[in-house]
Amino acid sequence: MRILLSAYSCDPQRGSEPGVGWNVVQQAARFHDVWVLTHNEGREGIIAALAKQQIPNVHVSFVDFPPWALFWKKDRRGQRLHYYLWQLAAFFKARALHRRVGFDLIHHVTFVQYAVPSYMALLPVSFLWGPVGGGESTPPALWWSLSPRGKIFEVLRMLARKMGEFDPFVRMTALRASIGLATTPETQSRLQALGCRHVSVVPAVGLGKDEIQTLSKIPARRGGKFRVLSVGRLMHFKGCHLGLRAFAKFKRQFPDCEYWLVGDGPEKKRLQNLARALHIEDAVKFRGNIPRDEVLETLADCDVLLHPCLHDSGGWASLEAMAAGRPVICLDVGGPALQVTNETGIKVKADSIDGAVKGLANAITQLASDPDLRIRMGNASRRRVEEHFAWHRKGEYMSMIYENILSRRNVVPPNAVCASDPHLD
Repeated sequence: MRILLSAYSCDPQRGSEPGVGWNVVQQAARFHDVWVLTHNEGREGIIAALAKQQIPNVHVSFVDFPPWALFWKKDRRGQRLHYYLWQLAAFFKARALHRRVGFDLIHHVTFVQYAVPSYMALLPVSFLWGPVGGGESTPPALWWSLSPRGKIFEVLRMLARKMGEFDPFVRMTALRASIGLATTPETQSRLQALGCRHVSVVPAVGLGKDEIQTLSKIPARRGGKFRVLSVGRLMHFKGCHLGLRAFAKFKRQFPDCEYWLVGDGPEKKRLQNLARALHIEDAVKFRGNIPRDEVLETLADCDVLLHPCLHDSGGWASLEAMAAGRPVICLDVGGPALQVTNETGIKVKADSIDGAVKGLANAITQLASDPDLRIRMGNASRRRVEEHFAWHRKGEYMSMIYENILSRRNVVPPNAVCASDPHLD
């Protein structure tokens, strides 16, 4: 097939959303001829990757504006407006390419956000949207645990999402999609409300063969000081304030323990103050931002990953921990809840602040008390990542979706949803 990928974020040298863009390009190119529209931010990484590994059936077009026209765009500020303008420029480029190439299918890959449009849907070609996320929200019962900064952020986020849902181009994107792929059940319901007729839950996150192989070499951990690890930006929605409160409860029974937090962000000072107020500051280590190879070493020195994120459409930290054979403790919401099963970790209900803290503390206690359970869960975690979240498997699955769209079946193949609930799709 001749496939056009719209990947605003696409960079082999970065993880998260840009990494998703590049991995989808690689996997689509295993089976089809691929044209990619992306913007200049990933140019250096893409050119270097294609020079290192020749992929003759990948054709990349960099679409962007001259530097003098981007004086208003600084870091994340102005990115949403830039994305809208980029989409217009990309549409005209895609239309010209379609006249010359004649695409069989167009796939919107990134942004992985449901409340922003893809003008690729305007072209007279079958259109696949996603996986997209962003429909997740902080559970209402946990709202009052947030800092004032966090509450303001959440209000603005909800307003931006609602504005997006009223955008006629967002609704057009949903209506014209042959299939919409949602990263979580929460986003699935939003796509259906927008009018998307065929929607399935498909996580966007994955790991490459090399990553899985590297992480598989991390040995199981027995003995020594019990360590809990959290990885990610210190933002309010990462839920580390709940993690600290849970760790304080756990420490009363297991004094010889530590809690390591890897990452930095605007909540760091608040979290440090909370650790002092809970009298656990000597056992809590704020490691800051560290290189990826050091993060992997940190995984080897810890026993479990505590990932109490309040809303997350992906969850790379939990996926990497699972590949490293570490059980994951998370709230039963968002992307991590689709990754973790009863065999690989513990999910805690987010029905109240006290209940969530108590549930997280009990989960840590259960795993600290039973090394054999940690090892069984770690082994099951490795298998789950290999079976459901390896990029080469996700590529085969995506190709089946392409074939189903072109055959006008517009259904997602069975047993493809990477979740513990087989009825999500």
